Amino acid sequence: MEISFKGKRALVTGAGKGIGRATARALARYGANVTAVTRTQSDLDSLVHECPSITPVCVDLADWGATDDALKNIGPIELLINNAACAKLQPFLEVTPDQFDQSFTVNVKAVLHVSQATVFVWQVVAHGMIARGSGGSIVNVSSQASQCALKNHTVYCATKGALDMLTKVMALELGPHQIRVNSVNPTVVMTEMGRRGWSNPEKAKTMTSRIPLGRFAEVDEVVNSILFLLSDKSTMTNGVALPVDGGFLAC
Repeated sequence: MEISFKGKRALVTGAGKGIGRATARALARYGANVTAVTRTQSDLDSLVHECPSITPVCVDLADWGATDDALKNIGPIELLINNAACAKLQPFLEVTPDQFDQSFTVNVKAVLHVSQATVFVWQVVAHGMIARGSGGSIVNVSSQASQCALKNHTVYCATKGALDMLTKVMALELGPHQIRVNSVNPTVVMTEMGRRGWSNPEKAKTMTSRIPLGRFAEVDEVVNSILFLLSDKSTMTNGVALPVDGGFLAC
């Protein structure tokens, strides 16, 4: 099955590391004109060094005003991947207001914001797609934690649950404009952070023992699912939360 994004414009948030970085590179490889957004300049510098065709945007998506300023000139977008997220884990009884606010600001509010029109006359993503009548595809990177309670993941689970419902409402309201909105919901992914966090075999076993395939996901396995949902191979797929979890949620 061949997939091509030749001539399409894509925006990837959280593109500095892990899934976002790999997605940005894959989209560029398949012909898309990619804008990569992250808050760490050094990550953007190294990404552009690896893939010079990518347009870098350095901004903290938690800052609504700065995001408006950073994105207002990027032009029309047909493909959006909302990948930026934070995952600061605390037990339920230790959750702090700051941690709650920060997590919801990045994991939910920023997705809403980037997917809407920006200020003034500049149109980004959803409203720009509607104005052109060309449609498009949005993929929100969620988690299996949206559908299964995980110890010490109180706020993270809540943000991803909210993101899944946001995805469904976006799909409902944007569908008539031929804009499809879906999410991918991975298990633990073997990014650099994932390998650090789950390198202890005993800790890893507590999770892999609940996954029928018996292992964690590799980055490319998540990226391939994102590419499918973005592509013309999934033109009747809308409002779906796609598990990329080896069967974790099936048990």
